[in-house]
Amino acid sequence: MKTKKTIGRIDKLDLPELGLEKVQAKIDTGAYTSAIHCSKIHIEKAKDGTDLLVYTISAKRLGLGMKAKKIKTSEFKLKKIKSSNGQVQERYVIKTKIKIYNKIYNTEFSLSDRSHMKNPILLGRKLLSGRFVVDVTEENLSFQYHQK
Repeated sequence: MKTKKTIGRIDKLDLPELGLEKVQAKIDTGAYTSAIHCSKIHIEKAKDGTDLLVYTISAKRLGLGMKAKKIKTSEFKLKKIKSSNGQVQERYVIKTKIKIYNKIYNTEFSLSDRSHMKNPILLGRKLLSGRFVVDVTEENLSFQYHQK
């Protein structure tokens, strides 16, 4: 039987492929897909004609002391996602790696403007299911484990 790690209602985590460390995330079992705060999301054509998804991650909004990061990728999908207010929106979704409890997981993030939200990253049940149990009375359990 696989042992599930306990995660609190918020935690700090790393997104190594995006060069982000100790970014605060809200754990949301009501959301299916994870989301990350981005701006200036658009499509550009590469020299070879391939579509590139271009987006900016605000380091300031993520609580990091660095400049905004402009990221380009050809690895993306456009999906219909139900937002927190119940409306269905089309959002770009990227695949990346996330580090929690010193373990790397492959996951997906929808790109969205979360500037009006307290936490720039939301972890949904697609990532959490089968791996974590959520204890809403706790915070930063993975981050504290990482610091040991």
